[in-house]
Amino acid sequence: MSKLRVSSFAVSVARDSRFSTQADVTDLPTACTLTSAELQSRGAELLPGLVARAVGRVPVTDGFRWAFAPTAGLLAELARVIDAERQCCRFLRFTVAAEPDGGPISLEVTGPPGTAQFLEQLVTGA
Repeated sequence: MSKLRVSSFAVSVARDSRFSTQADVTDLPTACTLTSAELQSRGAELLPGLVARAVGRVPVTDGFRWAFAPTAGLLAELARVIDAERQCCRFLRFTVAAEPDGGPISLEVTGPPGTAQFLEQLVTGA
């Protein structure tokens, strides 16, 4: 019974507009604050290095969702990469999902219009 209450609370919080910053995100520039040299030297530690190990990618509105095989330490690495990316790409929104029973893990990265194109260029270098 307590799990149901926790789940209900989590859903309520997620839908509560007091916890939403969507309006604030559109005011941020769709740009990374790292220089090209910094991005090249740190790319393996950031989103490009992480998503290179993804087993799948699907486009979503204004972004992408990457799927990963569940491996030891992956969730901790996702948290580390998200924390680092939030410092230089403040406009990005991150959502992590871990499926039950040791199932796949996904990372969805979205933002304001133009984010999908930004992410494509960031992760492919094109």
